Amino acid sequence: MSDLPSEADLAEMTGAAPPAADVVLCECVARDGLQHESAIIPAAAKIALIERIADIGFRRIEISSFSHPKHVPQFADAEAVLKGVRRRPGVLFKATCPNPQAVERARAAQDGGWGPEEISLLVSASEGHTQKNLRRSRVEQWANVAAMAALGRDRFTMVGTISVAFDCPFDGPIAPQRVLEDAERFAALGVTRIALGDTIGSATPPRVRDLIGWLHGALPTATFIAHFHDSRGTGIANTLAAIEAGLTHADCALGGTGGHPARIAYGEGFTGNTCTEDLVLALEAMGYRTGLDLVALRAAGEAVEALLGRTLYSKSLRMG
Repeated sequence: MSDLPSEADLAEMTGAAPPAADVVLCECVARDGLQHESAIIPAAAKIALIERIADIGFRRIEISSFSHPKHVPQFADAEAVLKGVRRRPGVLFKATCPNPQAVERARAAQDGGWGPEEISLLVSASEGHTQKNLRRSRVEQWANVAAMAALGRDRFTMVGTISVAFDCPFDGPIAPQRVLEDAERFAALGVTRIALGDTIGSATPPRVRDLIGWLHGALPTATFIAHFHDSRGTGIANTLAAIEAGLTHADCALGGTGGHPARIAYGEGFTGNTCTEDLVLALEAMGYRTGLDLVALRAAGEAVEALLGRTLYSKSLRMG
């Protein structure tokens, strides 16, 4: 065995950031992936999982949510998890903030030296989904978002998520103009990282390319992020279409976990996110650099299956 330090050892000793990537993937299993699990995962297990994910080379990791524990008990331990995870150069930890009170919690955590670097703010492109998912009107939610953006400005990297950016289960297809209007409203608030959520997994590659072309042409200063669900088995195809259309950021979750909370009617059945293991394999095969350790990624996928006690949806894990 060589006494020379490995590349990972050198990175640890020098505080080096993860390697450059053509596509920056945000691993979402610790938040979106766990949000509808009926069993509460212990904070120590979440911390160990996040540490493993960071070791793979992810530059963005969705770590928890500041949702009220009454509504999302899985994240009652948000502060404990944030305190327990080691900070790394070049890695942004993201927390979801559903309201101004949540941003206040993120600010308090940051003041304590263990807060997230990123926060995400959410709107729905339709009135029906806003009423069902957030229990308020779009006007009310945009007022919430404006207050959150003001609290987060100059403190965090802010990501604005537009849910049901393609279709709403209550109001039907979403006009691209509505998505552009929401993106412009985010940008006007200083939120220029904007995630496009295919919340019910109904998008198709042609629609993805058309929407991204429309958005890039109208709002070239924004950084758009692909956030596709795999409800109809098209999560990877749509994410790859988004990347080929010019996006450099995408969200995914180990094992294809996550999706809508089970208590929401349209969330019954499979609604998982684009599977990280399979997406990375496809991107690397297509010549895109992800900066991720593929062997460690596979081990992390197996660890998530062990943590949740069931076989998940990664096809590449079933390969020899």
